[in-house]
Amino acid sequence: MNTIKTAFLMVALTVILVLAGGALGGRQGLIVALVFAVIMNFFSYWFSDRIVLKMYRAREISRSEDPELYDIVSELAERAGLPMPKVYICPQNTPNAFATGRNPKHAAVAVTQAIRRMLNREELAGVLGHELAHVQHRDILIGSIAAVIAGAITFMASMARWALIFGGVGGGRGENRGEGNIIAYIIMMILAPIAAMLIQMAISRSREYSADAAGAKISGNPLGLASALKKLQIANKQLPMQANPSTAHMFIMNPLSARGIQNLFSTHPSTEDRIERLEQMAGGL
Repeated sequence: MNTIKTAFLMVALTVILVLAGGALGGRQGLIVALVFAVIMNFFSYWFSDRIVLKMYRAREISRSEDPELYDIVSELAERAGLPMPKVYICPQNTPNAFATGRNPKHAAVAVTQAIRRMLNREELAGVLGHELAHVQHRDILIGSIAAVIAGAITFMASMARWALIFGGVGGGRGENRGEGNIIAYIIMMILAPIAAMLIQMAISRSREYSADAAGAKISGNPLGLASALKKLQIANKQLPMQANPSTAHMFIMNPLSARGIQNLFSTHPSTEDRIERLEQMAGGL
């Protein structure tokens, strides 16, 4: 069901991108939009992992530097039937973790130095199991593509706004045609970024639930992950992480301080809901 839902949402993102390109410049605008998306997708596919790791100053570690962390990742990867990913430490003082890579053979898991100090072995295994589940499900690639297309739509909406300001609309001499184009631009500027954000959010939220369930099975302890989420939620509220919003969906806990209406656009589902599902899962086991 998640695969079908994701495919539907990705098609919806592409349709919005097509409509945005058409509203900006007709068939020519559509072609430009598609070329732009293809280029961004190419670089996202091949280089997104290195870009994200460098963004958070992540440093690859060996087993000799952190035997416990390395051995946990190795054990969980073996349970999940995955190749051993590279392991990274980030210098941030907010506890969090993420996985990146275009496929299981080119994957990496990264944790902040704060999470190493805060979580015990069972909780850390739950977190790492969650991240390896993302690798197993190839969620990172899906999330990257969604972010790229949503970003392209938002960029086009910004172009439309500037076109309206400087009178670059109309597309013809007829008064009705000009008014129709202006209305199309206004609708696109308002609705396209919101639609793209909601679709991207839906993709990320559904994948978080799946990764929680699969990660709990990989680690063999749903309550370990539930306990970790409780600690991470409290810590991230007290000390929000300085993170790029475009990468927020990659972390196990939303690194941004979203309050009020911003919660509607959060890339993560309610932590309370996630914990409740894990506790029910533990009861079933």
